[in-house]
Amino acid sequence: MTDTQTLESAQSLSPQELVAGLARAARAAQIELARLSSEQKAQGLIAAAAALRSAEPAILAANAQDVAAGEARGLSGAMLDRLRLDAGRLAGIADAVEAVAHLTDPVGEVISSDSRPNGLQLSRVRVPIGLIGIIYESRPNVTADAAALCLRSGNAVLLRGGSEAVHSNRAIHAAMVQGLESVGIPADAVQLIPTQDRAAVGAMLTAAGLIDMIVPRGGKSLVERVQNDARVPVLAHLDGICHTYIHAAADVDMALSIAVNAKLRRTGICGSMETLLLDAAFPGSVAVVQALLDKGCELRGDARAQALDPRILTATAEDWDTEYLDAILSVAVVDGLEQALDHIARHSSHHTDAIITGDEAVAETFLNRVDSAIVMVNASSQFADGGEFGLGAEIGIATGRLHARGPVALEGLTTYKWQVRGTGQVRP
Repeated sequence: MTDTQTLESAQSLSPQELVAGLARAARAAQIELARLSSEQKAQGLIAAAAALRSAEPAILAANAQDVAAGEARGLSGAMLDRLRLDAGRLAGIADAVEAVAHLTDPVGEVISSDSRPNGLQLSRVRVPIGLIGIIYESRPNVTADAAALCLRSGNAVLLRGGSEAVHSNRAIHAAMVQGLESVGIPADAVQLIPTQDRAAVGAMLTAAGLIDMIVPRGGKSLVERVQNDARVPVLAHLDGICHTYIHAAADVDMALSIAVNAKLRRTGICGSMETLLLDAAFPGSVAVVQALLDKGCELRGDARAQALDPRILTATAEDWDTEYLDAILSVAVVDGLEQALDHIARHSSHHTDAIITGDEAVAETFLNRVDSAIVMVNASSQFADGGEFGLGAEIGIATGRLHARGPVALEGLTTYKWQVRGTGQVRP
């Protein structure tokens, strides 16, 4: 079926009918997928990666349409950066898909085993969750990352991308499906909702019994809507309000290098530093803020931070709880570790928080007391990424406390079942 025929078919159905039909087809495909060997799933992803590389001209042309439309709509620089693809970024997407193929398949892993006094043999074994719904905005790479991770972990996936990347998502999806089908993997295992009608999102959120888990990836308004309206379990994070605390014992050159990278390498990603905490006893504070300002970063600080450089603007109460996703940074001066920990506890979104210090005892205290999904010592928060963690790719970074936390990759897309082996036992 062509894209035009698919869209025409979608327009003849209600959003609920459309989502239900796609979900049922995906669930049937997931049963087939569960029968495939680890090697067959890996071959499918390798073929999908090759298809992405072969489709480079079509994908980049589709992306150019989306970028032009985004510029005309006045999307922010950060949003356009998330949206834009070039040959290098597309190659990275294909490489990530292929990397997932070479990761250890979690399905069938024995998590634990035990023998009961009555002779029963108990095992907990990893199994796929089932059908995963992914609702995302302007990042077209999510189309490939999510499909790859779900397929490798034995799950079917129902993708609903944002209107900003509609042409890019369709081109990437078409290429991946072509690759998967070439080695016998059912196309229905990886589905992209063919309409941008917002009601389709609502239909996904209420498809309990058809969709097993929803993963939203996007701005705060999208994630809040998903969490408020979903009748399906949700794996999500709201904001990436990431802190870097430069302790009194930090090396000045290291602190300067990390601070600039954590904020400015890519400002539009969720691991970008949004608040810098400077210890009052750190000798390099002026050098750090000057380096950030000189590179075009707007700083908003408290009174003590403003005293470091006259270019620092006055921070409002809202700044400490804002994910800028832009070249803007809030800065505060704190009196030691305890004050830094207190600030992070009040304002962190529990995504990623980091300390720069040469004091190992202080570093360990920070690691143990900061309640975030990712806690770092002497490293840029921009490393908060599944690929950088050796997970191949990620389906998102979860900041809750249930099921999975931090970068969610293959293991986070599985659940488990108990297998009980007996020899005729009956319960007295």
